[in-house]
Amino acid sequence: MSYSSDNLESILDFARSMAEQAGDLIVGMRAHSRLNIQFKQDIELVTDADLASDKLITDQIRKKFPEHQILAEESNPDIASISYDETPVWIIDPIDGTVNYAHHHPQVAISIAYAVKGRVQVAVVYNPFQSEMYCAIRNQGAWLNDQPLTCSQTNKMDKAIIATGFPYDKRGVLPQLMSRLHAILENVADVRRLGSAALDICWVAQGRLDGYYETVSPWDFAAAQLIAKEAGAKVGHFIPPPKDVPAELFGENLLISNPDLYDSLHNVLNSAQLDDSSLSKGLLKLRVFYRQLLDKQS
Repeated sequence: MSYSSDNLESILDFARSMAEQAGDLIVGMRAHSRLNIQFKQDIELVTDADLASDKLITDQIRKKFPEHQILAEESNPDIASISYDETPVWIIDPIDGTVNYAHHHPQVAISIAYAVKGRVQVAVVYNPFQSEMYCAIRNQGAWLNDQPLTCSQTNKMDKAIIATGFPYDKRGVLPQLMSRLHAILENVADVRRLGSAALDICWVAQGRLDGYYETVSPWDFAAAQLIAKEAGAKVGHFIPPPKDVPAELFGENLLISNPDLYDSLHNVLNSAQLDDSSLSKGLLKLRVFYRQLLDKQS
């Protein structure tokens, strides 16, 4: 498989076209209130627009590249079915921010990544409600609506704006989540929660945010992490990933920020890691944290 500039630009054009078509589809379905809302495992919200967008994208890939692999949140979320060899893999989130989408919030994206041997080569993240198309080609840069992207130059933690998110099922993990959030809030200016991991990361690439951390699925971040990296951000994990899994597709304990803040954020998040014996202390810390928030609001 050759990865010449022309080949990757052709892949990017194809990905952009699919994202635009899917964007038109989901905007139209929401505008006409044609949404059927269900819940996967009675927890995670999904709409018929997710399924329609997924089908539109995967059908086009199968028609143009029948030999390629597809990892898609709705039609094939089985990570174990994917091999990280020379056969390209398309990693798709047909609607990132489905809860936002169903509640008529604008922070919604279609995410498409093209990867070979576990490394993303081309990335598209498209927010059709704000007409923002983020793109990147490996080693060639990142763009928003064809304008080059550069991450922020914030170099002081107490001036930084950091984004994160939380899983739908918080059972058993809430103490750890709050320990990290508490540690971050003690050290930075403020925290944002957009509801779309792909857009969180693209906003880091754009400089709207200074950093981002979370645990997510490959389709949530695969495209956006390349966009951030090509914009100058540092991409990694605050707890090392397994050696037998491609790091660019491993979404646990993900950390992305401008280079000046990365090490400090890494240290804060790593130090907030709870072991089993610390969970009761974490719960106590959580109660104190909420008490402090209430005191500030009163």
